[in-house]
Formats: sequence, C-alpha cells, structure tokens
Amino acid sequence: MQSLMELWEYLVMLFGGQVWLLMVTLILTATAVADVIQRKVLSVLHNQLVRREKIWLDSFVDAARSPASFFIWVTGTVLALNTLILKVGVYVELIKYITDFKSTILTLSVGWFVIRLVQRLELHLKDVAKEDDRLDEVTVEALAKIIKLLAFVLTGLFFLSAFGVSMTGLLAFGGVGGIAVGFAAKDLLGNVLGGLMIYLDKPFTVGEWIRSPDKDIEGTVENIGWRMTTVRTFDKRPLYIPNGIFANISIENPSRMTNRRIKETMGIRYADVGRMRLIVDDVRSMLLNHPEIDTNQTLIVNFNGFGASSLDFFIYTFTKTTNWILFHEIKQDVLLKVSEIVESHGAEMAFPTRTLYIEKDEVETAASDSASEQR
Repeated sequence: MQSLMELWEYLVMLFGGQVWLLMVTLILTATAVADVIQRKVLSVLHNQLVRREKIWLDSFVDAARSPASFFIWVTGTVLALNTLILKVGVYVELIKYITDFKSTILTLSVGWFVIRLVQRLELHLKDVAKEDDRLDEVTVEALAKIIKLLAFVLTGLFFLSAFGVSMTGLLAFGGVGGIAVGFAAKDLLGNVLGGLMIYLDKPFTVGEWIRSPDKDIEGTVENIGWRMTTVRTFDKRPLYIPNGIFANISIENPSRMTNRRIKETMGIRYADVGRMRLIVDDVRSMLLNHPEIDTNQTLIVNFNGFGASSLDFFIYTFTKTTNWILFHEIKQDVLLKVSEIVESHGAEMAFPTRTLYIEKDEVETAASDSASEQR
C-alpha cells in the first residue's frame, strides 16, 4: 500500500501536479491495455476453434471481437471526457448527455454483436444448405435479414429511450407516421411485402431459371432483395424486377422440372401407307429401349392423321435429363433414329407435293388442236 502511494505521488509530480491530466492518461492507458488483452485472448481462442473446426462456436468469438473493442474504447473515452470537462469547467451541460450515452454503450455493442453473429451464421448455414436439401439458402437469407432488422430496430429504440425519448409517444407517432408513409410509399411497401412472400412461398431461388407467360421475363435468378429481384437474361443482360410484380403474374420455374418432353409430328408419303403400322411399332420399340428415355413417363407413338401431303404420326415421350444441352442431343438422336427406321422399311419422309390430274377428253382435245396447227 505504501508503495502504491509513493508511486501515485511520483506520477503526480511527474505531471506537474496536474491530477486531472494524470487521471485522463491513466484511463486511456488502461483502456488501451484492456483492448490489447481482449484482442489477444479472443484471437487465441479464435485460432484454437478454427483449428478444431468448431465453426459455430467460432462465430460467437469472431463476432465479439470488434464490438468488444468498441465497448472498451467508448467506455474509456467517456470516462476520460467526463474527467476533462469537470476539471476544465467548460461545456459542463454536456455531461448529462455523455452520461446518457454511456448507458447505451452496452446496448450498441450487443446490437452490433448480434448483427455480426447473424452474418457469420448465415454464411455457415448457406454452406450447410448446399449439401442438405432440408434447408435452402433463400430461407436462411430471409431469416438473417429479419433478425438483423429486429436487432437494428431494438437497438435504436433502446438508444432513444436512454436519451429520455418516450416510447409511448414514439410508437404513437410511428403508427400515425406509418399510415402516412404507407399511402406515400404504397409501391415501395408492396415490393417489400412481395419480397417477403418470395422468401416464404419460395416459388424460385437464386440460381434457378424462371420465365413468365404474362411478362417478358426469362432468365436466371441472381439475387432476391427486399425491394427487387435481379434476373440475368440469356443474352447476359441484368433485369431488375420489383418484387410487387410477382404477386400479379404467373411464374414458370423450368429448373424444377423432372423431365423434358419430346413432342414431334412426322410424316411419310401416301404411297407408304402399307408400311405405317410397322414404322410406328419400330419407333415405339426404339424409344422403349433408348437409354435416355424415361419409360416410367407417358410414351405415345401413333398414326395421327391424313395430312395435306403426308401420313402423319406423332411421338410423345420424356427424357431422363433436364439439362438443356443434353436434351437437344438426345432429341437429335431420336429424330435421326426415326428417319433410319422409315428408310429401313423402304419408305420416305414426306414433303409438300402436288399431283395434277388431267381428264382424258382434255388430253385428246389438246392433241387434236396441236395436230391442226401443224397442218
């Protein structure tokens, strides 16, 4: 105890008897030391958790690093500032506001911590969603945004409350103001609610191909925001769509199809009518034995009708793949095999033709007229 008193007297003498300056220096020094210690402790703990692959626990530690420094430095700065103002005697009226702000430091730090924690958990959950079908990235992103919004709002309310703002009056003003803003920003609110419905109903997710028969919309979803959704069209142009539009249009999601359909009508010549039954049977057999055709789905091959220049039969079947490029390769293979089957039966694929029949009398009259002219 005696040693501490001697040290204190020495420090006071070193600062020329300016105790307030010594107090401010000690407070800021203690603040810096506390910050260095907490950074070192959390850094060591972070490295240990990463090494052991404890990513969920590490999310809490990593999220706390900056808010902890903020709390330590703001607390130390407030204490030093109060000491300085009381000694100098200038702007003493600010002490009340500084004290009120001091009571919100922990609230601000916790709010910041929650937001950082949610951001880290969101990244980890998205990685899990890529491997687990029970969880999808859109739901994770929606929950993360809602939690961050709640943390921001609650932190703001506690902050205002610390400065004496009445919560009752604030909520009442918010209710009346909300109605006014609602009328003034009807479209904006409609887009926000539309974004919420997309997150809840999940008609599509990021990375899926969508199109609308009602609007000129087709492409791959790049981002789903609260106000608008970004779709990259197939010619690589970004298309920004307000979310409210999706509440009033139909959306197709080809990315979720289970199969792709081959639906083609083909024709042979009328002269090959006797070969039609065998051709249809062989085409059906070919499809049933094709490795890329899903025989568990509807498969139809039938003579369909008498066309203007052909005897038509149609093919209705589904491929196993949904890949756009591979589908066209399979379709090409099927059509070429159909052509080979037609040729193997001595028939030909039909094309538009016209047969001209001339009456016998007309032929004789034309021949007589020609002979007369020659005489």
